[in-house]
Amino acid sequence: MSAVGIIFSNIHNETIDELTRKRTSASIPFGGRYRLIDFALSNFVNADITSVGVLTQKNYQSLMDHLGSGKDWDLSRKNGGLIIFPPYSSHRSDFLYENRFEALMSVNGYIERRHEDYVVLTDCDNVNVIDYNDVLKKHEESGADITIVYRNQEVTSDLADHMTIECAEDGRVKTATLRAKVGTEASVAVNVWVINRRLLQGLLVDAATTGAKSFHRDVLFANVKSLKIYGYNYQGVYMHMNSMENYYKGNMLLLNDKVRNELFGNPDKRIYTKVRDSAPTRYGEGAIVQNSFIADGCEIEGTVINSILFRGVKVAKGTVVKNSILMQDTSIGSNCNIDHVITDKNVAIRDRNNLMGCEKVPYYLGKNATV
Repeated sequence: MSAVGIIFSNIHNETIDELTRKRTSASIPFGGRYRLIDFALSNFVNADITSVGVLTQKNYQSLMDHLGSGKDWDLSRKNGGLIIFPPYSSHRSDFLYENRFEALMSVNGYIERRHEDYVVLTDCDNVNVIDYNDVLKKHEESGADITIVYRNQEVTSDLADHMTIECAEDGRVKTATLRAKVGTEASVAVNVWVINRRLLQGLLVDAATTGAKSFHRDVLFANVKSLKIYGYNYQGVYMHMNSMENYYKGNMLLLNDKVRNELFGNPDKRIYTKVRDSAPTRYGEGAIVQNSFIADGCEIEGTVINSILFRGVKVAKGTVVKNSILMQDTSIGSNCNIDHVITDKNVAIRDRNNLMGCEKVPYYLGKNATV
């Protein structure tokens, strides 16, 4: 049982535009020291999937800087390993792909050259710890052609355009639809699929000859009756980063011991990221920190409550930071009040500033901003 992994790094950039103006959704910082792609890559590596392709489209310089050769994920290899695909369609070198189907067509040659039995496709705008060994085992045991990973949950407005499926008692998918009714309970796909490799090649080519444009409609929905498509129910930790509100909520969930332990506490499911050497965080006399996640290299002179601070953040004396996410090298002057704020990298907040947002609409300061 062997598989190759393919990660879509840009598919939903437009849904979280504030954080993807200068980066892909894959390289959005998360949880004090990670990038969103770290979770997809780590899930692959933890399942011994060591041939991984990353599909890019635009603004991928920071992603390339983060991934490098793949060494930090043990993916720097002569055979297989990590490959970052250029953002062009295979049939025209000047044509950027526009959707998931075109992205897959652009790497169909790579899929054809691989020797693995299966292809695992995943987005990287969700945080999870899916056990791909178990998914692949169930895929083989069921004799499935395609396995769709899903969650049983209420359909919220941000999931309204996701695929929902209905499964028979044996797990086989009976129906698949898009745009489920908000507020209903449904089996919502998490945009992770396992497909037999040779089958995927054929499906892509066949769909292309008929002018296909949609992976969901022209590859999946069109074959629900003719192929063995099964569902895999994943009910573990899951955070969908498709809006600023959800990004904020997802980070704040890490302050919950149960969520944090499920995501980071299993030694067999480690989350790997780019290693950087930083000095320990320094806490000044009178500094107060409560229920917060503080990365290395910070300098805390003031008060930090219910917040997540990335590497190199500075909080001056007399400043109170609450319910906030401060990305790398944010610097906050003295006597400030910061509440429900997200700062991107290298933000400078001058003395005696009062910045306040709320959970649904956190106050956001873009990269390199000064206020």
